[in-house]
Amino acid sequence: MGIDWIHQLHDQLDRYWQRQLRPRLSGLADEEYFWEPVPGCWNVRRRGESTAPMAIGAGEFTVDVAIPDPDPAPVTTIAWRLAHIIVGVLGDRTANHFGGPAAESWEDAPMTQLVLHINREKIHHGAEVCLLRDLYLHRAVG
Repeated sequence: MGIDWIHQLHDQLDRYWQRQLRPRLSGLADEEYFWEPVPGCWNVRRRGESTAPMAIGAGEFTVDVAIPDPDPAPVTTIAWRLAHIIVGVLGDRTANHFGGPAAESWEDAPMTQLVLHINREKIHHGAEVCLLRDLYLHRAVG
């Protein structure tokens, strides 16, 4: 009996979204969304306010970045991590692999490898968002 990879990959991502990440986003407000737990965080900022080596985005807000990534990479906020998932992981790959212009190193990868990468990115950064929510809730205020 073979493994139904399409079902397994879809189920993994759907279960993660429905049971873990989506419930943890409930009640997220701007103060927590943009909260910088340490100095030098990368964030999503109003155009012209970034202190990162680069700021990318076409609208009123931009995302802090550097190419190549610094070592060590800065701590990133909930806003940055969700922007990365939504724009960098899902948006770029949707455009690149399902009708948009070709770009980035994943364009020649087999579809299974691409889907596994997307799942890893969403689970990895989603877990970081959950950790930041825990840190924000339990931070010392005063």
